[in-house]
Amino acid sequence: MFARIKKSGSYQYLQLVENRWEKGKTLQRVIATLGRLDKMTEKGEVESLIRSLSRFSEKTLLIISDRSNVSASTKKIGPALIFERLWKELGIGAIVTSLVSSRKFGFSVERALFLTVLHRLFVSGSDRSCDKWRGDYVITGAEGIALHQLYRAMAFLGEEIEDQKDRTPFAPRCTKDLIEERMFDHRRNLFTELDLVFLDTTSLYFEGQGGETIGKLGVDFRIV
Repeated sequence: MFARIKKSGSYQYLQLVENRWEKGKTLQRVIATLGRLDKMTEKGEVESLIRSLSRFSEKTLLIISDRSNVSASTKKIGPALIFERLWKELGIGAIVTSLVSSRKFGFSVERALFLTVLHRLFVSGSDRSCDKWRGDYVITGAEGIALHQLYRAMAFLGEEIEDQKDRTPFAPRCTKDLIEERMFDHRRNLFTELDLVFLDTTSLYFEGQGGETIGKLGVDFRIV
């Protein structure tokens, strides 16, 4: 069923027409002639009819009420979900929070650093690039971080610390070194415990202590 215009002389008439299948052919039947189109338009009868019929059609009702102009956007959640967990398991968030606890930055340095690290993991680039890149991602707690705050967070990482005992000849010890050292302490067992060692013994042998234990399973070793 559909509406069509029927011309008669100099006038146009609005008709309601039905299609039906009869004896192998499609036939059209005029159900009703609603009136002269110019008169109906002048009186607003076409719009009234449409609005009346729209009560029986949810889609049409949305169009008429202008609620069909819905804009949609998508954001990625996977990267932040995965690396947020790693960030916490490595203790980075807690370490950064403890280092800034006595400082008044006015924003979350930990969230700013997480944002910049996530950006460098995926595309790398400047802090300005990071500020644009994060618009396509959902990163909890980083929504209100501004570009100048990313700059301040990077400056915080590069701040020299008082303890310069183990500094290298090329650079002073800074906040970044403290974070790395505390990360090592947080995951210390990962580096200090030894349960199993795999060795290619084609051209290796043991000398000194350890061969009688680590190398006893089919390894050629000598004790000196």
